[in-house]
Amino acid sequence: MAKRKSKKKQPKMLRIKLVKSPIGYSQRQKDTVRSLGLRKLNQVVEKPDSPVLRGMLNKVSHLVSVEEVE
Repeated sequence: MAKRKSKKKQPKMLRIKLVKSPIGYSQRQKDTVRSLGLRKLNQVVEKPDSPVLRGMLNKVSHLVSVEEVE
C-alpha cells in the first residue's frame, strides 16, 4: 500500500494596507490598527485569514484596505 501524504490546507492570506491615519479616532481603533502590525501609512502586512482577524478588520474597515492573496 502506498502512503498518502496528508496535505494540510494552508489558510488564505490577507494583505492589509493602512490607507488612512488613525489620528482623530478612538484609542480602541488605534490599538486595533497597532495590533494588526500596522505602524505607518501605506504599510502592508500579510496575515492568515481567521474569524478573529476578520472581526478586527471589520472594526477598522474605514482605515484599511484588504485583499486576498493566493
